[in-house]
Amino acid sequence: MTTIDLAPFYRSFIGFDHLANLMDAAARNEKQPAYPPYNIEVTGEDQYRITMAVAGFDEQEMSIETEHNTLLVKGQKAGKDEGRRFVHQGIAERNFERKFQLSDYIKVTGAHMAHGLLHIELVREVPEALKPRKISIGNSSSQVQNELLKAQNVA
Repeated sequence: MTTIDLAPFYRSFIGFDHLANLMDAAARNEKQPAYPPYNIEVTGEDQYRITMAVAGFDEQEMSIETEHNTLLVKGQKAGKDEGRRFVHQGIAERNFERKFQLSDYIKVTGAHMAHGLLHIELVREVPEALKPRKISIGNSSSQVQNELLKAQNVA
């Protein structure tokens, strides 16, 4: 695998160090287990859904946490039923921990389980101050005349 040297960017981009750290972490190719399988889908403008196949888990055995732009989903089986004997066990009921890196302003709005699938709803909520806004262009001479008229009427 080819490694990318990001050092030239460090000296010319100020304040983007968190982005460079994310790229470094992704380049390290940290292994995450393939279990449980999941989908990430776009459900609308600025809306997303993560769907995880968690067959054999109850809502009480699942936990979802967010901290510092990281979504952490854990599945912890309560206890093994010692009386069960399997001829074949194809349904994995092992504990898991799955992390997702979230972009700025991505918020988890809800989660629910149905038919062995865990659905996590996400939305991007950009603050009003950061959204694009339209600036109207006015005729400055008419604005000055209006202000002069207002000043004369007050006096």
